[in-house]
Amino acid sequence: MSEHLMVFPDRDDADRIAEDLRDEGFTEVRVVREALAGEDDSEDHEWAVHVTEEMVADESGAVANGLRERFAKLAEDHDGWYDPEPRA
Repeated sequence: MSEHLMVFPDRDDADRIAEDLRDEGFTEVRVVREALAGEDDSEDHEWAVHVTEEMVADESGAVANGLRERFAKLAEDHDGWYDPEPRA
């Protein structure tokens, strides 16, 4: 299993990216409001796309690494950021 978290300032971007990933067949894709450290105002919360892919058996393998690179680039392209260890 492989988990990924991309965080975006814009909800429309998060929703569109999540929909595209679902269409591609990813196992589980969720959009959630992400409260980041130091943010008290709910207006400051960003939008996170959490992806869980059951079909990736080795998190250190080429497929998982390729997904990390792809999701990091996707987040960067939309003024967001990628968390390589969402469970940490």
